Amino acid sequence: MVDRMAAAVLKRLLVKKLVEARDEATARAAVRKVLLENLEAEERLDAEARKILLEHTQEIRETAVDYRRLLTLVKGKLARERGFIL
Repeated sequence: MVDRMAAAVLKRLLVKKLVEARDEATARAAVRKVLLENLEAEERLDAEARKILLEHTQEIRETAVDYRRLLTLVKGKLARERGFIL
């Protein structure tokens, strides 16, 4: 899936003439690497947000807050603190 995403991103960048690539395979590999790093960082952020919520499980149960909404809020806050764009 990441390979297809990388190919699509590179194609759009080339068509819009935002980048030039002498070797499209190398450029596609570079885009793929950036995408993978970004996805891995988001997974780590998600895991940390879940860990934080797990530490407050009792409080969450007592207040009947929507877990998904809370997860989104915590993940967003962590992302902002780290300069990570979701």
